[in-house]
Formats: sequence, C-alpha cells, structure tokens
Amino acid sequence: MSSSLQLYLASTSPRRREILQSLGVNFEIVKVETDERPLQGESAQELVLRLAIAKAHGADGADLVLGSDTVVVLDDRLLGKPTDADDAVEMLLALSGRSHRVLTGVALKTPQGTRTVLSTTDVRFRKIGRDEAMRYWQSGEPSDKAGSYGIQGLGGMFVASINGSYSGVMGLPVFETVELLKSAGIEILAKHK
Repeated sequence: MSSSLQLYLASTSPRRREILQSLGVNFEIVKVETDERPLQGESAQELVLRLAIAKAHGADGADLVLGSDTVVVLDDRLLGKPTDADDAVEMLLALSGRSHRVLTGVALKTPQGTRTVLSTTDVRFRKIGRDEAMRYWQSGEPSDKAGSYGIQGLGGMFVASINGSYSGVMGLPVFETVELLKSAGIEILAKHK
C-alpha cells in the first residue's frame, strides 16, 4: 500500500530518530509545532494520543506521518519537561524512591486514516538526594525530557526497575510502532537488505 509513499517522522527527538533508524525504516524528519498543554479534564492517556495525532496531522501535504508523545505520571500528576533547574530537581525528588508511569502515544497518519497505539510502562526510581538531582540537571540531559530524566542516558542510574517497554520510556515503543508500520504496509529492516 504505502511502499510508494514517503514516511515522515513528526519529531525532532534524537531518541525517536535513532529508534526508527534502528528498525531499518526509510523516513524523513519533519518539524511540527504542537501546543502540548493538557486540556481541562483530559486524562494522561487522552493527552498523549491527542498530541500524537496532532503531530501526525501537523505535517502539511504529507500522506504518511508518524507522530508520538510521551508523558510521565506520578499520582495522577503529569510531569512534563522541566521549566528550570528548580522544577527539574523537584520532579526528580518527587520520583525518588517511588514508582511512576510513563505513557507514550503513537499515531500513524495514512491515506486510509489514522491509527494509534498506547504504550504504558511502570518505572521505579531508587532514592535520589537533592545534590545528586542538581548535578544531574547540570549535566544538561534532563532539560528537554518529560519527568526530567532520560532512561537511555545518565538518568538510567535512577531506575531501579521497569515493567513494560524500555523504548516506550525513551519516546517510541518499538513493538507497538512496528505493529503500526506493518499494518500500513511499511517495510521494516528495509535498509538492512
């Protein structure tokens, strides 16, 4: 179906790009601006799916677009990207020694319609002290990440355990994304032939 269409990834996230590249999928990056603020009364699941769809539909003129969005949820509180050092440290201290949930919504816009999937992962942090959280902030890694950490980088040192998709916590769940792409006729491992 879509072998003649160009796939676009509506994200500038290096992690999402690397994950998609590792699958051997041919794609191009398109930058899409989306207001990521939650709507009043919107659940975390509704938010990530709505934003993934908005990103997939934000690429004007493109017929085949993959969009994704990730949020961190602690006790029904959404933890987005930190606004500054104090915000990041407070988020990390709130996560310290506790479990939280990471939700990633993925949407694939095709000429036949839009399909979505939701990845949910439970993540448990070890105890973190304020000084350690501040040193982590100073590394520069958490500044653009939901929940103020990146599991694939230095932030992985805080993770005691996960139950679910590691790649989903990174921002693009591999299993769910592959299922979406295959359902649209997109060849996986095309670059590895």
